[in-house]
Amino acid sequence: MGGIINAGTYTLGDRTVKRIGYGAMQLAGKGVFGPPKDRDRAIAVLREAVDAGVDHIDTSDYYGPHVTNQIIREALSPYPEDLAIVTKLGARRGNDGSWLPWDEPADLAQGVEDNRRNLGIDQIFAANLRVMGTGHGPAEGSIGRRFEALAELQRKGLVRHLGLSNVTRDQIDEARAIAPVVCVQNQYNVVQRDDDELIDWLASEGIAYVPFFPLGGFTPLQEVELDAVADDLDATPMQVALAWLLQRSPNILLIPGTSSPEHLRENLAVAELTLPGDALARLDTIGRAAAPA
Repeated sequence: MGGIINAGTYTLGDRTVKRIGYGAMQLAGKGVFGPPKDRDRAIAVLREAVDAGVDHIDTSDYYGPHVTNQIIREALSPYPEDLAIVTKLGARRGNDGSWLPWDEPADLAQGVEDNRRNLGIDQIFAANLRVMGTGHGPAEGSIGRRFEALAELQRKGLVRHLGLSNVTRDQIDEARAIAPVVCVQNQYNVVQRDDDELIDWLASEGIAYVPFFPLGGFTPLQEVELDAVADDLDATPMQVALAWLLQRSPNILLIPGTSSPEHLRENLAVAELTLPGDALARLDTIGRAAAPA
């Protein structure tokens, strides 16, 4: 059997999903704000992804805002029974496109309603509490009041599963004392390795880890080194970065995003790419060079 099933599967809540999913952020306009230049192409990308077997889509109603979820609904509703749509709550967009905290209990409740309305669903499969932190990195601090608000929405049947985004181990522990956590979404890649121990612990707990920005934070020199590994494998740097994540731990679920059908096919082809030992060693060297002294 070929296709993305070759990358394996992992548990997400009460479902088993393929480890290569799709991130919908790039379906909105420039800066993840406003409508896309080509709505028809955005719809075509989503449909091709699902036709190829993708059963895990990451989104948020603050992409656009509202635009991305509306495109998902137009492209895929009525949804396949096995499609897990995971959204994020805790932020909103300013009129200038800025990213602003929106995480009071009433805000989170409104965010759930916005996602349900624009996706055209009664119940959200999974909602991640997105903690603003330091931007793309977490910052310590209690999240209990916010997570309890989401847990209450779960008890009402509006959300099926809960997850976290941009969080620390302590915050995960705090949240799990309130309600089960099925996934954690943080920045992680070959050079951004702060979550190495966290990933291994989550795997031991049966919790999915969903990394974002697979090429984020690379220095120019590290990009050159990654390009060299990719050239030797006749692959793209993104394919190598994604393949490394798949081989890093079995609980890692990928959500690469694109608005291009060509890039989508490249991302999905990672299921057929196994990095040999020498390539893994070279990539590990890049990662060690990026680690703080």
